[in-house]
Amino acid sequence: MERTRSDGRRAWWLRHLHRWHWISAAAALVGLLLFSVTGITLNHAADIEAHPQVLNREAQLPRPLLAQLEAAASAVGAATPQTKPSREPPKAPLPEPLRQWLKSELAVSAGSKQAEWADGEIYLPLPRPGGDAWVRIDLASGDVEYELTNRGWISYLNDLHKGRNTGTAWVWFIDIFAVACLVFAVTGLFILQMHAGNRPFTWPVAGLGLLVPVLLALLLIH
Repeated sequence: MERTRSDGRRAWWLRHLHRWHWISAAAALVGLLLFSVTGITLNHAADIEAHPQVLNREAQLPRPLLAQLEAAASAVGAATPQTKPSREPPKAPLPEPLRQWLKSELAVSAGSKQAEWADGEIYLPLPRPGGDAWVRIDLASGDVEYELTNRGWISYLNDLHKGRNTGTAWVWFIDIFAVACLVFAVTGLFILQMHAGNRPFTWPVAGLGLLVPVLLALLLIH
């Protein structure tokens, strides 16, 4: 009778472990493929030749908008008290009319990103995965410069792997993906433990998976 109960509990745990194991595997599958491939490309980044493509555009601000910017620049400077000498220019988002103008004229989406309001100039950095971009506005002449650098798909995927300039949504994805991987690994460990009695090589192989990276780290990494 006691053996029957024990077998019933074991079957119950095994059933639920298998369920969470395959659910976490399905949830993490695409992420595991992405992070595995980009792990290889990051490990061999120096061997992968990149050919960045640079796009440059120029435009001229309308006079009414330029006048608004000059007033906004004065307001930003006044709203940023300098308690001690600093080389850092004040930072503030671009005014809504300028954001709309940049989107319509240069296809630039500035959103609420912080721009640097230096003397006579506005500089807006626009870092992104797999590249970079910036907008510079001369408040004296109204000249606008826009530069976009695209380093290709491999660089883009590598930056996704590192979470570089990816935004809040992707950071949340990485956290959720990491939790799914933990569930996948822990349930897999318990499933191994429950089957280990019938599979004598289970723990030697699992131990080898721990021993190899430890020895490499201790003996070959300096």
